[in-house]
Amino acid sequence: MGVAENRNNYYFCKSTTYEMDDGSKIKEIDVWIDDFTPCLKDNLTGEVVNTEVIRIRRKSFLGKFNRKSGWYVNWGKIVEDYEVYALVLEGTVDIQGLVALKRNDELKAMYIAWMCTAPQNNPQMFDTPKYSGVGGHLFAIAGRESVKAGFGGAVYGYAANQRVLQHYMEKMNATHVGILHPYQFCVFENEMQEIIKIYTYAYSGEEI
Repeated sequence: MGVAENRNNYYFCKSTTYEMDDGSKIKEIDVWIDDFTPCLKDNLTGEVVNTEVIRIRRKSFLGKFNRKSGWYVNWGKIVEDYEVYALVLEGTVDIQGLVALKRNDELKAMYIAWMCTAPQNNPQMFDTPKYSGVGGHLFAIAGRESVKAGFGGAVYGYAANQRVLQHYMEKMNATHVGILHPYQFCVFENEMQEIIKIYTYAYSGEEI
């Protein structure tokens, strides 16, 4: 069954929050990994496209990436509390996905708060997404930032439901932790290192 026929089963970003017993809210992620590919693939032409990663610090730049424009949350607000990284086409600022991270020194892992593919890559919005491979890239970015933080690649987050949790366990060998949230997961160092090895995108060092 193709992506277009099965698009209701793919959630490339459906940001939600989960309320804890103490009233606090934590963020859930629901990004589907279609494939692990070194580069992005143009689904119309079959062309393989090289990518880069840049960090975005400016709220003003992220202002247009919001719920109304198909990015599900206001990324201009997200950047106030988290490190935001963008997956872009090489040599451009053409953003194909965003991920928000925060280091957790106590757990020695990088927390994945939000991640989202560009609307044109979202099969919830288009029968044929422009590029495939975004989801895996975003997790690999989180893993690389974990390595840079001294955590060896370990990341954790909260899946939106059992189905997404199972998907992460199958695709990334994630471990179900389930302590702070019923679908809390962690991708430990060894498993993340195998994912990181797949990717060839460049870190340009550019920041916006």
